[in-house]
Formats: sequence, structure tokens, C-alpha cells
Amino acid sequence: MKFNNFFLINSIIAFLCCTMCLVAQKNSSPNIIIFFTDDQGYQDVGVFGSPLIQTPNLDQMAENGIKFTDFYSASSVCSPSRAALLTGSYPPRVGVPKVLWPNSPGGLSNEELTIADMLKTKNYATACIGKWHLGDQPEYLPSAQGFDEYYGIPFSNDMSVNPNSKVSENIVFREGMTIDSLRQKKWRGRKVPLMKQDEVVEYPVDQTTLTKRYTESAVEFITNNKDKAFFLYLAHSMPHIPLYASPEFKGKSKRGLYGDVIEEIDWSMGQILKTLESLGLDDNTLVIFTSDNGPWKLDNGEGGSALPLRGYKFETLEGGMRVPMIAQWKGEIKAGSVTSEVASTIDLLPTIAYLTGAKVSEKPIDGKNIWKLLSGSNRAKSPHNKDGFYYYKESTLEAVRKGDWKLRIINEKIALYNLKNDISESTNVADQYPKKVKKLRKMMDEFDADLKENQH
Repeated sequence: MKFNNFFLINSIIAFLCCTMCLVAQKNSSPNIIIFFTDDQGYQDVGVFGSPLIQTPNLDQMAENGIKFTDFYSASSVCSPSRAALLTGSYPPRVGVPKVLWPNSPGGLSNEELTIADMLKTKNYATACIGKWHLGDQPEYLPSAQGFDEYYGIPFSNDMSVNPNSKVSENIVFREGMTIDSLRQKKWRGRKVPLMKQDEVVEYPVDQTTLTKRYTESAVEFITNNKDKAFFLYLAHSMPHIPLYASPEFKGKSKRGLYGDVIEEIDWSMGQILKTLESLGLDDNTLVIFTSDNGPWKLDNGEGGSALPLRGYKFETLEGGMRVPMIAQWKGEIKAGSVTSEVASTIDLLPTIAYLTGAKVSEKPIDGKNIWKLLSGSNRAKSPHNKDGFYYYKESTLEAVRKGDWKLRIINEKIALYNLKNDISESTNVADQYPKKVKKLRKMMDEFDADLKENQH
């Protein structure tokens, strides 16, 4: 009897150890999805206060996971914000301080370690679907930056085409375009190419179908890689202007065409989440939703809203760089969590490295591991509270945030705000707190000097 009990106990222990090993192995290779929109305002999600736009899937995602109220892009414009997200560094550090154009001579160097590069060392399948905007020369395209698959447009949807692009033998021409017109250097605004890998497969792309086609491609990638770890970077082209929505969504929102676009993007997220659930992957997949920067300042209704923040795209005011962020990982992120701690897109790479056991670059980066924040820990504090978070406009450092305080200096005009008491940056209190100004200005000067000395 004693022998049987001993055997039973040891069998149970062995089973539990085996089970724990399997769980540990599973959680050491979580799937990663970054869902990145273009120019979506801080308020343009239901759980962030949108009065007219319906986003039931994003709202449910927040209920299942965590909402960040003080989350930042590292730039208020497209190319730099994407370079920062993928490398974990402020844009000037990695040589992408400005917006890139078709056939621009530069881009994100393939010497930089991207999230995709990093995860390839852990045998992840990787895909970039949507807007790239980090260089359209072959050496800068996603296939040179760690991505197995690419499907999307190489820059903003209001741009043109690189006349030197590699063209597929099966390219689809639309709107009377031909190979000769593609090869012309004439600027044709808002006529952009659709690429697969490094080839143009459609020109100009039918932009009313982009959100739907990106989503279908993303679902296909997830399904094809359901039995291995994967990283999906789904970077929607919308709601960057010009705005386009599919017939199924056009005219449906109370917020006009802009609302139609956002509601279709919300549908896209819904399709991703449903796919994960149907494949039994939602308990081993970290899904992150955020935007590349704030909304356009437009009077025709086609721009978004950053309320209650002040400012827009192109600015280092909060409205230009503070963006909505929601994350979900069932069983790992505490459901219904909300944090007001400072975090940024630059923190995603080091956090993903921590979760997967991958190694970050040996070069200096600026992001911090925010897993404690992301998991919903009540006691977690921002790692940026000590060193500050910095707001660059191109290569110029214009502001720093440390805790609740933000100092912004433009052409020697100094503004100090307490963001906890004044989220709209309406009251400059620099004259009342000269010591605070001096301390934060010193931080800015020292950090900027160090960054310029240690650029990649």
C-alpha cells in the first residue's frame, strides 16, 4: 500500500512538472501582434471617449486587457514613429528623423535590429502587412529588416510611386496606368502601389479595399502559422488622408467618412481577435493596439480628435504624440486594467525581448521593459519616471516629461505644464517653478548631447 502511494505521489509530481514545463515553454514563445494605425487621434476609440465612433471590438479588448492613458509615440509623424517602434530607439538615434518620400535615398538601415530581426533568432515566423514607410529601396524594405512576408504600400497613401520599383510579371494596372506611366518621374499624388515582398503587384491600388485586404492577409498569416510562434506587424494605412472605406462601412458612422474608416479598422481588429480565439491562440498571444501619432488638424471633418489633449500631428504637444493604447493577452494581462503610467512604442522591443528571451541590440537603445505595467500590476511604476520621456521633432529635442511635469522649449520660449492637473496644456507655470524648469532643462541638454554622441 505504501509502495502504491509512493508511486502515485511520484507520478503526480512528474505529471505536474511536465505540465509546468510545457506551460513555461508555451509562454516563452508567445505570439506577438502589433496593430498600428496611422494618424488616429487619442479620443478616436470608444473607451477613450469618442462620442460618435463605435469601436466595440477595441472596447472589448480593453475589458479583456489593459488601457494605457499616457502612452506615447516617439514622433508626431510617420517614418520616425515607425523606426522608433521597430528599433526601440528615438528616431534620431537610428537615423530616421524625417518623413521619407518615394525614391528617397535613405531609410532605416538594415544594420539596425528590428523586432522582426530579433524574433527571427527565436525562429518566429514574421510578417509586415500594411504601411511600411521606412524606405522603398530594396535594402530598406521589410524583407531586408527581418520580415518573411510583406504585403502593403511602401509609404503614405497620399504619395506617389517610385518609378524605379521592381514590378511583378503579373502586375495589375488600374485607372489607365501602364508600365510606361509607372516608370515616368511625374508625381501622381494619391496613386500608390501595392507591393508583395519587393515587387509592385497593383498600381494604383484600390484604396477602398486596403483595410479589408490587409485584414484578410493577416488572418491568412495567423492561420498558416498557428502551430509555431509568429510576429505580425499589421500597420493600417488609415486614417491617414485621403480617407477610404469599403462599401460595407461607407456612410455607416455618425462621424462621417472618418468614422467609417475607424469603424472598419475596429472590424479588422475584431477579425484578428476572432481568428485567435477560433484557433485556440488567444491565451498565448500578446495583441497591442496603438497609433503612430496624433490626428491631422483639418476643418473638413476628415481629421480625428485628440481631445482632451491640445495639439495635432506634426507637434510635440500632447495631441501630437500621446496616442490610444490597448493590449490583451488572456491569462497574462489582468483584465479591465487601466494605467496612467508613462510608456511608449520604444518600450515594445525590450518588453518583447524579455517575454521571448531574445537579445536586444548591443548598441544603446532608449526603450524600457514595461512588462510589469503591461501585465496590469497595481504597484508597477513607469521606468521613464527616473530618466524622463523625450519629445523630438525631427532632430530637435523640444520637450521632456518626468512624472507629471512636462517642459517644452521652442525658440527659447519656455513652457512648463503639470499634466496631472492640466492635461490640455493650457496653463504655463514656468514662472512659478523656476527650479523645476532648470532641472528639466538640464535633463534635456544632457540627454540630447548623449544621444547625438551615441547615434547608431
